[in-house]
Amino acid sequence: MKHILFQSLLLLFTLGACTPKTKDSTVQWKAEILDAETQFAALVKEKGLHEAFVAFADEDAVLMRNNALIIGKKAIDERYKGMNSKNLTWTPDFIDVSKSGDLGYTYGEYQFKYTDSTGIEHTDTGIFHSVWKRQKNGSWKYVWD
Repeated sequence: MKHILFQSLLLLFTLGACTPKTKDSTVQWKAEILDAETQFAALVKEKGLHEAFVAFADEDAVLMRNNALIIGKKAIDERYKGMNSKNLTWTPDFIDVSKSGDLGYTYGEYQFKYTDSTGIEHTDTGIFHSVWKRQKNGSWKYVWD
């Protein structure tokens, strides 16, 4: 009987250790994703589109631009070469993360300012949606933008 009681307690302890992460973990993960978004936006302001979009891309990241897919970090690097504009700003309005803490997503509004070839300034606004993946080192990189 003692043996069965011991095995039952061991099973309960093991199952308890496998319970989903607490709400505190979810809050922490959302804060990490917000921090990644904030650092990403700051790098655009500091170094420009090319460096920032490459630095925060997962190796398998995908961008959709003008109804075309840009697949992989190398393709993103090629697409953004020479694009040193620092006039893209955004802030996530919403962040969520998976229960396992390995994927998250954000969405919100962006604003892109540019001057056309005739010298007229324009502002393009819209909605962004990004999917973030936790990397092996604990950092977050986007896999979809």
